Amino acid sequence: MKSGAKFAILMVLLAVALVAGFLCYRNSEDSYKVVDPADIDSIEDLQAYFHHHPDRDIIISAHRGGMQEGYPENCIASCEKTISEMPTFFEIDFSFTKDSVMVLMHDLTLDRTTTGSGPVENYTLEELQQFRLKDRYGNVTDYTIPTLEELLEWGDHKVVFNFDNKYINTAGVSEERKRAALEYYARQLEEGGKWSRYHNIMLSVRSLDEALFYWNRGIRNVMFCVEISSPEMYEAYEKSGIPWNYLMAYIRLAVDPQMQEIYDKLHENGVMTMTSITGSADKVKKPSDRRIAYMRELLAEPDIIETDYPSQFIGLPWDRATLHALQDAAIAGRGK
Repeated sequence: MKSGAKFAILMVLLAVALVAGFLCYRNSEDSYKVVDPADIDSIEDLQAYFHHHPDRDIIISAHRGGMQEGYPENCIASCEKTISEMPTFFEIDFSFTKDSVMVLMHDLTLDRTTTGSGPVENYTLEELQQFRLKDRYGNVTDYTIPTLEELLEWGDHKVVFNFDNKYINTAGVSEERKRAALEYYARQLEEGGKWSRYHNIMLSVRSLDEALFYWNRGIRNVMFCVEISSPEMYEAYEKSGIPWNYLMAYIRLAVDPQMQEIYDKLHENGVMTMTSITGSADKVKKPSDRRIAYMRELLAEPDIIETDYPSQFIGLPWDRATLHALQDAAIAGRGK
């Protein structure tokens, strides 16, 4: 089917959804039951949480902890606010302080998200506490920069985390610093490391080499979020020696119909697929247009959608039964 025809069908689905009032429908009683994060006590529990099932609700993942007015990115209070409203898991970023403490911070500088300025590593943890976090709209809040240790304690038996090592993909970071960051993560996860007692951690990795760095170090207590957006990438991971039940597949910005065979293979291996719309649908300015863009992403049916604004998905259908009913209604309508 040509892309133009697919887009037309999608618009019909959206119209049906709006007319039928499905955008306010949510039937949690009929949803596929998943592992409760409160019950995750082992890698096997984490693997069960991320295991693909065709009837399972789509998960809306909160990028940088989720953002709302008054709630900054990478802030524990923002995470608390989001999980009070909806089930989710959190992508979180960290930077090192001058005294080698990991704090929640996407950028390696303070300027964009705090009242401070300059590199995070120029300040000790104590010195950072003088600054306040800003929300996405530039409003200064009462929140200070939290530490990774505080986040882990807060989230233990409460929520799953997807840790993104920003030193790996940030421009200007030397190879030496990248290697040091990788080594730091590995030491924390190895037996006796500070993170080793937690069972709710996934690592975002940027390449198969990075995944193998941890795997070959004997790290077996976390899962890996890896990019699989081509047949070649699928084949590389299939040959890597890393079992499929340790992986979740990032399939880039949107579901690609030409990749359906690969998605089917991933699903056959129990692997969930995730799109990230932080640079696409999240950027749509008009709220009503953004809501339609979100609905479009849901109808494409990835297993996970990562977004800066998870709370804006409240009221949209995440469950497969409703999405399939919308699709069936549109097909029936086209047949008349």
